[in-house]
Amino acid sequence: MISKQEKRKIRHKRILNKVVNPNKPRLFVFKSNKHIYAYLIDDNKKKILFSVNDNNISEKKDSSKKEDNLRTGKILKSYLVGKLIAQKAIENKIKEIVFDRGGYKYHGRVKALAEGAREGGLKF
Repeated sequence: MISKQEKRKIRHKRILNKVVNPNKPRLFVFKSNKHIYAYLIDDNKKKILFSVNDNNISEKKDSSKKEDNLRTGKILKSYLVGKLIAQKAIENKIKEIVFDRGGYKYHGRVKALAEGAREGGLKF
């Protein structure tokens, strides 16, 4: 029987064939049970440009924003990771990327990270 992790790796390989674009860097997402990691990868040079994870973030919730009140815990951290990686990308003059969800379903923490990156100014 194939394990969950092996199924995810198979899905990721299938997605990767469609996602790799030589003109745009790839935003790759990896999540564990406790943390989430985002990497911006240049596929031409086969190098990681930079990475962000939720250990870099201090969780400060601003109650003035209505949409942020819906996010709590790990989802809020994922959203903030997306905003932070977007900020780093824009500092390095990268505005357009390709989103690689890493074989995960596009919901929950992965979706929150993507929304944070979009609000940070990146275009998918």
